[in-house]
Amino acid sequence: MSNSSLPRRNFLQALSAAGMATAMPGFAHAAMAPGAVDSHAGPVTHEVIAPQAETAPTHSINFGVCGISHNHIYGMIEAIKRGGGKFTIAWGMEPDLVENMKKRYPDVKFVGTRDEVINDPSIQLILSSQVANERAGIGVRAMKAGKDYLSDKPGITTLEQLAEVRQTIAATHKIYAIMYSERLEVKAAVKAGELIQQGAIGKVIQTINIAPHQVNQKPGGDMGSGMGGRPAWFWNPEQYGGILTDIGSHQVDQFLYYTGSTKAEVVASQLANVRHPKFPAFQDFGDMMLRGNNGFGYVRLDWFTPYGLGTWGDGRLFVLGTDGYIEVRKYTNVAVSKQGNNLFIVDQKQARYIDCNNVTLPFGPQFVSDIVNRTHIAQDQAQCLLAAELVITAQRNATRAHLDWEDKPGIAPAPPHSGKHRA
Repeated sequence: MSNSSLPRRNFLQALSAAGMATAMPGFAHAAMAPGAVDSHAGPVTHEVIAPQAETAPTHSINFGVCGISHNHIYGMIEAIKRGGGKFTIAWGMEPDLVENMKKRYPDVKFVGTRDEVINDPSIQLILSSQVANERAGIGVRAMKAGKDYLSDKPGITTLEQLAEVRQTIAATHKIYAIMYSERLEVKAAVKAGELIQQGAIGKVIQTINIAPHQVNQKPGGDMGSGMGGRPAWFWNPEQYGGILTDIGSHQVDQFLYYTGSTKAEVVASQLANVRHPKFPAFQDFGDMMLRGNNGFGYVRLDWFTPYGLGTWGDGRLFVLGTDGYIEVRKYTNVAVSKQGNNLFIVDQKQARYIDCNNVTLPFGPQFVSDIVNRTHIAQDQAQCLLAAELVITAQRNATRAHLDWEDKPGIAPAPPHSGKHRA
């Protein structure tokens, strides 16, 4: 037999063997290629939520802004306007930010002091994204002046502030709300809450939040080791609260909400500064583990989003239930689509992808209604403050971690070794 006939003979032998093997019971399951879908799996469905008609606000209030240090204030303003709020008066301490806001809201009265906003008798609500450690003080003054209050996150940065906020709420019966926008203003996160409340994945066991952020919004620099357009207070933990208190507040709010926990504790927390030696007090990595009376939680936070992603962070939410699980890809579907608000749900019957971009955001109308009706539909007051308490506690008790290679910024880490990292 010539060597040229061997490939054909080998092919025929392999084909025969494959045919016999597939006839054997259970072979299809046992020999299934990695990544293949088992034959008993249900259908994979792709759903797009239909456009929902915007309903006209049922209530109307006047509101003011006292502090515009973070541009989250724009999302807060627009949410309240959707609910029927009329933006009438504002104060900000940064001249450039004030000028930008004047261009966007030319009909608003801009004043020279905080007192002029806080004591304005024509407004019912005050919003603030002032430097983070000043937000609670503004809120306390607002409530004592007869106003309800909506703060950017973190709305509170110390336990002493938290105690004063709780005391003032009890004395004035005013609302102290915090805009945890990664749940309240993300359409896929809203849809996840609806599905969970409907029992779509059974009882929630655990939430995992991955919350990467980007220091600089355009290419250049070394992942934020320069100022990168950020204000000086951004680098000072005493002012911004620290990484766990700051961006972690979004994630702990989600942990409490999706698990339905009314009591919770911080099991462990750590933080680090591995890439920003010019700002030694800054924290660019942190994580924490939580345990509630109705579920468990894990949160990872960082300032290392690479420019290739095309957006400021690939925020992810994973919710594990007794009968299924949900994943939310909030801001992009990495390497697939730049579209955000992607929800994936797997239950005992099937796997589904849901495009949530047409979901209506309920927070603004609900919050304005709460102000008028003295209810807490948009945000539970106790849960709001419990989230703040947990992140402050996690920040205060966190272990400061150190990696061997971080002392040489810009140099890639050495291969892993057996020695333990210093803490």
